[in-house]
Amino acid sequence: MDQGKVLEIFQSAMYVAFKIAAPLLIVSILIGLVIAIFQAATQIHEQTLTFVPKIIVLSVMLLVLGSWMITTFSEFFDQIFNLIAGV
Repeated sequence: MDQGKVLEIFQSAMYVAFKIAAPLLIVSILIGLVIAIFQAATQIHEQTLTFVPKIIVLSVMLLVLGSWMITTFSEFFDQIFNLIAGV
């Protein structure tokens, strides 16, 4: 296996990691922004006000997108194992 193939594997691994993590991170940032605006408008600065809604929304997102995430991850591992078998 040459250096170019190894770099290609790492590049595809990074792409899969970003693809899996992006929906959760984007939703988490948006929820945090909405709550920060609400806290600034109402002068309520309670720490649990940011924590609890994020956990609830991210739990729902994991339930909804979990099968897609597992499928994407397993397809990547199938490609990796096929490359190992080909060596």
